[in-house]
Amino acid sequence: MNQKVCFVVMGFGEKTDYELGKTFDLDATFEAIIKPAVEEAGLKCVRADEILHSGIIDTEMYMMLYQADLVIADITTGNVNAVYELGVRHALKPSSTIIMKEQGGRFSFDLDHTSTFQYEHLGKDIGAREAKRASCALKDLIVAAIDGQQKIDSPVYTYLPALKYPMLSEQEFQEKVEELEGEGDRLHMLLESGKTAFNNSDFSSAIAFYKAAAEMAQHEPTILQKLVLATYKSELPTKEAALTNALEIAKQLTPYQSNDPETCGLTGAIHKRLWQNHHKADDLELAIKQYGRGFEIRRDYYNGENYAACLDMLADHSNDSNEIIYNRMRANKVRLTIIESLEKVVADGEELAERSDRKWMLASLSNCYLAVGNDKEANLCEERFLAEEPAEWEQKTFFEGKVTAQEAFKKLRALKACNL
Repeated sequence: MNQKVCFVVMGFGEKTDYELGKTFDLDATFEAIIKPAVEEAGLKCVRADEILHSGIIDTEMYMMLYQADLVIADITTGNVNAVYELGVRHALKPSSTIIMKEQGGRFSFDLDHTSTFQYEHLGKDIGAREAKRASCALKDLIVAAIDGQQKIDSPVYTYLPALKYPMLSEQEFQEKVEELEGEGDRLHMLLESGKTAFNNSDFSSAIAFYKAAAEMAQHEPTILQKLVLATYKSELPTKEAALTNALEIAKQLTPYQSNDPETCGLTGAIHKRLWQNHHKADDLELAIKQYGRGFEIRRDYYNGENYAACLDMLADHSNDSNEIIYNRMRANKVRLTIIESLEKVVADGEELAERSDRKWMLASLSNCYLAVGNDKEANLCEERFLAEEPAEWEQKTFFEGKVTAQEAFKKLRALKACNL
């Protein structure tokens, strides 16, 4: 007897809800909530991203949307592909469809009358307790949906009860499921191998894995972002060449029009490093623009810390005293905003423990404290950052930021002394 199949339609990687000003890691939703729930309910789990090699919604997608015993559609951030695919499922099948979303987002489409499973993200990630709760609750919904397949949950068949849905053969579907499982396993392997190589500072291997994954997934933006980061971090064949190559890859993400904080931060980092190499004014201007946009979109602390650093660089290379004062004070204000935001999370030990980005929160908070002259809190956060056992490249990044923060405070103190 063939195992029942659950087809999952959802976004891929980190996606930002611009109304909420929050970024959600949808891969974490899949790995921590959906996949465990589906497998514990006894179904085979196939995700829509596993057929991205096609590049379009084609026969394979329609086949899965029709033939799957169950479809789960996560419409967090109002993902248009997921909502379209949900609509196709509702048109093809009267039952066995589950809609889910992160609880903070509103419905972008007329689905507020439809039963929807909700869960909570903590920052980009999902806390362990919430993942366990949501996965158990979702499993119960899956079992109920499979056991009660005659219960109509499609609005199409609810309002058009006389409508007859189509019937197709099973053999080709089962063959396609097996093929897609293999594709999904390979994509997952490439991404995990890239992550491991990157964390071990083996950037050449990380680049090779991410390149292969990007080609397989039709240059999906979140994979391109990983490739950009690995490329400029490699400093190969030279630092300048690595930055140039990374910028060429990043151009596929239309970075200067993008409102994605990750894309803004990556291109900001490239232009900042190009500025440090040859001091072309355009690069510093673009670094400030990109980091500033990434910070303003959702008060992203990584973008904010670097935005402040670039404002200080601009002040360093200005001959206008008013401009120097203005940019130093702007940088200081950005750091104070970051401190105010991160202090709330760090003060809540349980919330911090659940955050996958806690090491970077501690690193940014430490350097922001240092830049405004609070050495005591800066040292405490540094100790906590190092206790997270960061990788070699992560420590290098932190200590480079620390030097920048120390210099920023010296100049801010001198500026204030001159204006007393």
